[in-house]
Amino acid sequence: MCLGYAINIADRYVVTTVMEPMRLELHLSDSGIAFLTGIPLAVFYVTLGIPISWLADRANRRNILAAALVLWSGMTALCGFSQSYLQFMLARIGVGVGEAGGTPPASSIIADNFTAARRPMAMTVFALGAPLGAWMGADMAGAVAKLYGWRSAFLVLGVPGLLLGVLVFLTLKEPVRGRLDASDQTTKATFAQSMAFLWKQKAYFHVCMGGGVSALWGWGLIWFTPTFLQRAYHLDVGQAGGLVGPIHLVAGTAAIVGMAWLLSRRTFDDPRRVCWLVAAGVGLSTIPSFFAFQTHELWVAQLMFWLFIPAIYFYIGPAMALIQNLAPASMRATFIAVSLLVANVLNLIVAPQAVGFMSDHFAGPAGADAESLRLALLILAPTGFWAAYHYWAAAKTIIAEQKLAIGHV
Repeated sequence: MCLGYAINIADRYVVTTVMEPMRLELHLSDSGIAFLTGIPLAVFYVTLGIPISWLADRANRRNILAAALVLWSGMTALCGFSQSYLQFMLARIGVGVGEAGGTPPASSIIADNFTAARRPMAMTVFALGAPLGAWMGADMAGAVAKLYGWRSAFLVLGVPGLLLGVLVFLTLKEPVRGRLDASDQTTKATFAQSMAFLWKQKAYFHVCMGGGVSALWGWGLIWFTPTFLQRAYHLDVGQAGGLVGPIHLVAGTAAIVGMAWLLSRRTFDDPRRVCWLVAAGVGLSTIPSFFAFQTHELWVAQLMFWLFIPAIYFYIGPAMALIQNLAPASMRATFIAVSLLVANVLNLIVAPQAVGFMSDHFAGPAGADAESLRLALLILAPTGFWAAYHYWAAAKTIIAEQKLAIGHV
């Protein structure tokens, strides 16, 4: 599951590394390249995520995941063969369609292999795929793009997913749904029943919004970071990817491993403490996220990245686990899909387009440059405090709502 998630992230965010050479070749503005690289994937990802997750709550999750892996990986490879704006957009739509079937069934499978108290730790291990994938999409893709051009980066990242999809289909076993929960989980819920139950869970709303706004903040900033580094500090695509790639891999992995260790302690069997921990981490990390783009010194920016980038990872596992524990087993994939819809609308549609439009606006007729992009990113940075509030608010009702969903805390 972790490897699949890594390929998901790598295939989605490789465009952030090669965005500037793509923009120059296609003669696009910042808002134009943001639209091409974000919205075609995001629209189909969020549109199909709900029906595919509904299917995953009543059908074989292993088969859905394997098919999704093959589809999005193949479409990523096709991005590398595209020779026009239209061809790239169609291939990018295919990536979005495939990725819609990735995380919901994977997280549901994991939930049926761990008890409620251990799910935050397990989902945090699953989230190790995010920094691994981001490193692949930054460092590896940047090096390949520098040597062979930006199209080759998509080919290198697409092929491994095809092999992993076959491996999942041949080796993974479908677990019994809800086998580790205290309440009766045998009834299959309708979509209307899932939405009605979701509507009553206040803690779910806050965890969902916390994860969504965290994605808006953290991944929104990361979307334009390689482009910003290339403009502000005159780095090439390989140097920019090489600067942020190791931070994703080393600091991101360290943050997730540290979070997994913390969540394996009995102290964090109380879900309120998980909420408070994530709120504190995101809130404190918002400060260096601002100074990373405010400074004009590369070494200061790099230091701030080492402090800020880990925060875009350590919330993923705990947030997914809290959502799993706020949903009956027959509704888990749907609950995850709704949270992913919120997160991906905010980080794949709202954040890139908002930053791109602001950068174009601040630049004026001369065209976007380092300073216009800097100002746009500085406006986005404080939204991390908004995310932290939602995690804190979720702690108020989460115990009662978790008991309602799965019968115990």
